Amino acid sequence: MGREKLKSRLGFILISAGCAIGIGNVWKFPYMVGQYGGGIFVLIYLICLLVMGVPALSVEFSLGRAARKSPVKLYQELERKGQKWHIHGYVAMAANYLLMMFYTIVSGWMIKYFVMSARGAFTGLSPDEIGATFDRVCADPISMTVYMAITVISGFLVCGMGVQNGLEKITKVMMLALLGIMVVLSINSIFLPGSGEGLKFYLMPDINKLLEHGVINVIIAAMNQAFFTLSIGIGSMAIFGSYIGRERSLLGESVNVALLDTFVAISSGLIIFPACFSYGVSVNSGPKLLFVTLPNIFNNLPLGRLWGTLFFVFMTFAALSTVFAVFENIISCTLDLFNISRKKACVINAVLMLILSLPCALGFNVLSGVEPLGAGTTIMDLEDFIVSNLLLPLGSIVFIIFATSKHGFGWDNFTEEANCGKGLKIARWMRGYYTYVLPVLVLGIFIIGLINYFK
Repeated sequence: MGREKLKSRLGFILISAGCAIGIGNVWKFPYMVGQYGGGIFVLIYLICLLVMGVPALSVEFSLGRAARKSPVKLYQELERKGQKWHIHGYVAMAANYLLMMFYTIVSGWMIKYFVMSARGAFTGLSPDEIGATFDRVCADPISMTVYMAITVISGFLVCGMGVQNGLEKITKVMMLALLGIMVVLSINSIFLPGSGEGLKFYLMPDINKLLEHGVINVIIAAMNQAFFTLSIGIGSMAIFGSYIGRERSLLGESVNVALLDTFVAISSGLIIFPACFSYGVSVNSGPKLLFVTLPNIFNNLPLGRLWGTLFFVFMTFAALSTVFAVFENIISCTLDLFNISRKKACVINAVLMLILSLPCALGFNVLSGVEPLGAGTTIMDLEDFIVSNLLLPLGSIVFIIFATSKHGFGWDNFTEEANCGKGLKIARWMRGYYTYVLPVLVLGIFIIGLINYFK
């Protein structure tokens, strides 16, 4: 069976960006900006994206394209006989399952809020009542399970249609719609009365804010966000590398994906911060920022129900674009391991995913007594911690060392693959940076992040 390919370069960029653009940009980015001092966090985040995110992404794309295999078989194709790099392939595959065990729940929330918005469920509620709505949604095990199941089943239905007919076609439409809705909502927010203060907080770096939050804390948070927004380290980007031709160089394509990803993150801030200041909503209300702030904002807007529904349609697109991409990775690994048909791989994985996602869906209600990381934590917190703080950074280090080391794929092979085609090239002077500086930087974040987490 020949390797499936993506039809167009636009398809590749939009799908890769779709995998990167998820809840991280639209849900996590704004609340991180709110918590870590606004404009100064945004500036440091952009620097981290350029210095670390783009090079690490180019490594993953290159290994995927060189191997033309899913992450689980990627190393077997490129390592020398007797080497053990391929163990990471199995870890990467497991990490994709683990990521989806909680991501399908968050996607379910988005779909649920879209339905509630469209039905007018928030109309006329006070801010406190809107806050209580989110807690009520989480407390209902049936609703949580049903919306998780909708996410899982729709994801495998799309992937079951194949790479070109399902994944590429549908993601293209969703991503272009998403970018359009974001622009409209951003313009709408910017023209709200009193939005100027919000724009100033968001776009003007303030050194005092940096000192107030602690220089190291802000840098670590920005580095983490830059890294996780591109979902690098578990092979979810390598898979799209394996589907593209050799017409374009991969550092250039990595820059394009990072630019789209950044555009969405910045736009989501433009939607949220002017509105927060306009309506006097606290910007540092953490993970609830989206579900509590936004319905309040839409309640006060002319045509608020329409704007609210549009926003949660777009949030659903952002969530599902990642779900489709990671499911594609899981299916591709299954096909490479067991050599079965795509349809069969979809059915088996859909059943598996429904079972694996249940603990997280029930962790807010039936299993709320399970507090794996201490009082007040949920099963979702544990799964997110393992993926975000352990598997993504450590996986990236393995990919980078494998690509650049003479005991792995090797610098010459890596740059030959990355530089094949038109576009931005990896220069010879970057060798020291890729080989030594980049893995040490990522390891540094990993260690400091762990220390901070448990402190």
